[in-house]
Amino acid sequence: MSIDIHILKSKGAICKHYDKNEVIFYEDESANYYYQIVEGAVKMFNANNEGKQFLQGLFGNGQSFGEPPLIIHGKYPSTAVVLKPSIICRLPKEDFLELVTTNLEMQYRLLEVFAQRLYSKAVTANEIINHTPESRILSFLDAYKKKCQSGDKAIIPFTRQVIADFTGLRVETVIRTLSKMKLENKVDIVNRKVIY
Repeated sequence: MSIDIHILKSKGAICKHYDKNEVIFYEDESANYYYQIVEGAVKMFNANNEGKQFLQGLFGNGQSFGEPPLIIHGKYPSTAVVLKPSIICRLPKEDFLELVTTNLEMQYRLLEVFAQRLYSKAVTANEIINHTPESRILSFLDAYKKKCQSGDKAIIPFTRQVIADFTGLRVETVIRTLSKMKLENKVDIVNRKVIY
């Protein structure tokens, strides 16, 4: 969801600069703020005891993250970390809920965002359970290309590690599979960047 920055600030939002790798919130913390990225990138993930991460979402300019626990007065289900220097606005939960409950258009936009995310999670779960590494990677690339509305080719800005974290694969498997896909002309790799 994207709320006009002027509206956010008029309701009490504070925009803050975050450094790369700075944690915005941890898994199991109480949800107290609505977050929206002005500029930058954030990942939300879960990690197991061995430190292996599973990405729950990647968010960029104009996107919000972490809203569901605000609505249900719950805790964050994942940790959110800044991927590159970013400016992020945060609005206290009470102010966000007041804004949403008094604006029918905003309610619909929030519902639409939640529906898109649920749909994406279902597709991702299906890919992880039922498909090969190549199909998992292709599904990730297709979703990114659709999200950035690139008609022809898109430069994928993510590292092999991020792709691995998002698809549930090992980074070595991602590297090997992308190399095979390049030989089969399914992707291009220029200066270590994947073009799809």
